[in-house]
Amino acid sequence: MKRTLFRRCSHVPLTSEDQAVVDQFRATLTALRNPQPWTPGGAQDVAVRIGPFVERAHTRPGDDHGPDMIAVALVHPDTPHASAYRHGRQLGYTNRGWLRCETTAILGFWQPGYAMLTHAAAGLPLPDDTGMELAHYALYIEARKRDDSLDGFTLLRLGPYAQTRHAQQDYDRLTAVLEGRETTLVPGHRVSARFGPFDVSDHQLFADPYEADAVALLDAAVAGVSA
Repeated sequence: MKRTLFRRCSHVPLTSEDQAVVDQFRATLTALRNPQPWTPGGAQDVAVRIGPFVERAHTRPGDDHGPDMIAVALVHPDTPHASAYRHGRQLGYTNRGWLRCETTAILGFWQPGYAMLTHAAAGLPLPDDTGMELAHYALYIEARKRDDSLDGFTLLRLGPYAQTRHAQQDYDRLTAVLEGRETTLVPGHRVSARFGPFDVSDHQLFADPYEADAVALLDAAVAGVSA
């Protein structure tokens, strides 16, 4: 019987590029097997499922809807590097704004190992439909004591605004109306307007800015305080 001899192949060292791919693959497996649990209120970025992909997202503190919904902004996985910003603009990461994300779509805190699972890693733009609606905005007109304390009250809440440009338009109009009158509208207080997230849980406290003129709503609110 003729014997066939098999020679063992000598070990071929990996190139630095190959080793980087292997390390990234191992990091991805580690991230998937050992997700870092996320709980509402955490300031770290989170990993969010979008279809078969996983994306990195900033959270917006204080803008949640109970334990089921949180506002997030999708960001390129290599944020904050300048190259990531340029690449992110090409792939649609920078023009999404704040989105309402169901907390069940959050895998956990973001880990670098998830980067291989993003649209960016596949060279694909974010889909038009991410499965998340816009996180709406609000305007708050507040009357604060003029003694530099934080005492005061909210004179008027306007919202929700579906787009920031709509909120900006009303903000500019209200600011113009308040100019020179900030300290005279409500005795002992300074009145000012500010942006903020729309609190879905307190929706009954907000006046709908699309159903009435914002300036008229302000005048009515001031008249109510003076009455």
